[in-house]
Amino acid sequence: MRNPRFSVASIFLLSFVFLTFASFTSASNETFLECLNSNSDQNHPISSQIYSQTNASYSSVLYDYIRNLRFNLPTTPKPQFIVTALHVSHIQSAVVCGKRHGLQMRIRSGGHDYEGVSYVSNDPFFILDMFNFRAIHINVEEETAWVEVGVTTGELYYRIAEKSNVHGFPAGVCTTLGVGGHFSGGGYGTMIRKYGLSVDNIIDAQLVDVKGRLLNRASMGEDLFWAINGGGGASFGIIVAYKIRLVRVPPKVTVFQVARTYEQNATDIAHRWQEISPKLHEDLFIRMTIEVINGSRSGEKTVRSTFNALFLGNSTSLVSLMTKSFPELGVVQRDCIEMRWVESTLFWFGFPTGTSLEVLLNRIPQSRDYSKNKSDFLKKPMSKAEIDKLFKKMIELEYPFIQFNPYGGRMSQIQSFEKPFPHRGYLIKLQYITFWTQTGIEATNRYINLSRTLYDFMTPFVTKKPRQAFLNYRDFDIGINHQGQNSYFEGAVYGLKYYMGNFNRLVQIKTKVDPENFFRNEQSIPVFPSRGK
Repeated sequence: MRNPRFSVASIFLLSFVFLTFASFTSASNETFLECLNSNSDQNHPISSQIYSQTNASYSSVLYDYIRNLRFNLPTTPKPQFIVTALHVSHIQSAVVCGKRHGLQMRIRSGGHDYEGVSYVSNDPFFILDMFNFRAIHINVEEETAWVEVGVTTGELYYRIAEKSNVHGFPAGVCTTLGVGGHFSGGGYGTMIRKYGLSVDNIIDAQLVDVKGRLLNRASMGEDLFWAINGGGGASFGIIVAYKIRLVRVPPKVTVFQVARTYEQNATDIAHRWQEISPKLHEDLFIRMTIEVINGSRSGEKTVRSTFNALFLGNSTSLVSLMTKSFPELGVVQRDCIEMRWVESTLFWFGFPTGTSLEVLLNRIPQSRDYSKNKSDFLKKPMSKAEIDKLFKKMIELEYPFIQFNPYGGRMSQIQSFEKPFPHRGYLIKLQYITFWTQTGIEATNRYINLSRTLYDFMTPFVTKKPRQAFLNYRDFDIGINHQGQNSYFEGAVYGLKYYMGNFNRLVQIKTKVDPENFFRNEQSIPVFPSRGK
């Protein structure tokens, strides 16, 4: 399939031009801005896409794609420049000039970045912002689409629905996610048990490498293509677009939301959910969310377990399946709502039934908060007694809540080495979520400590040696890389938790394609130490 923006001839021409530029190193007195302008395609000037700190629009451009207010404080390090690329030559120029002038590059597509690595650095840096790369080319007959990395999941779902009522794509519940980071880190959604992760349905990609070359799957090779499908693209280059395989969905799907409190036997129901949810038919996904709410008596707190479901079928079949397999939850026909698959994406994001699909095109979240997120995996269910202890601990802490996401189905059929994402064949993925609105370091420390306390409480029940974590729920608590002499050893601390046995293969690929470690952040894939050190 043709590149959505460029012909094959233009790819090789651009690559040749930028390799030529890179060979001219008479830049000792050249500024970074001069470098960007001189190295960009003259038919696509870059000057209007560069925002310095003196530019009137700098602050708004920076803020528009910051989703976690922890990283929008006066003390937060700010980029020297923001390059809002419109053309591949702008990306290539940013690579050439970033390397030449020793500026670290941070790559941002959507901003849903739990630790801000796409727009914050303690070293002198600039942001390459990819939000203008928003083309979507859908081929319904081929059941594929080329999707540029600045597209949001909501935009993708909307454009698929424009073309077909029986196709979808397994990606995130939040519809303002930028697909660049979401896909490359192993993004998932409500069809994970039927179709696996986003990366399990990617068949090609376009990437600008550290030499400024625009590559596709054939020219980058299978190793690099493997790495950017779950290993995080920002460690290896700048992903421009992914070619995805669309998946089949029925004309009507069914959703429900059912909640039970501690007093309504939530402990027994939660325990049964753990046992049954990974074993249910792969067409059914039921997420359990546990949170603390106000009880019926004044001043009393209780736990509520909420069960949200997507079923790739009609409500009659769903009620029959639930009655047979999970009667404890008590789902009946009136709990179920039939709708198109694209409408279910609105339901899962919390919009009322009947909300216009145009909401999917809104790139700005309805609210922004301070937040801290962490992750875990369960290989075996917690006992009823352990769940009861968890509920009581959550009531004590009050604020963090936990999402339990079932695996099984397709996730048990894919080997751990097939993609960099290794967490296959498990029962459940956990996400600990803490939001707050209060400003100030005291509030931040308090809520982060609450999150850590709940995480520590769960230690006996989750994976061990190492305690595993999900890359897209990035968490600096599990280790960071200071990019020093021992960067490989620092990287192994978090790398083994994110990638398990795939970590060393990722390091081998990284060392080959980016030996000087230009594409880096606090939790990027490191390079092997050089023999001279």
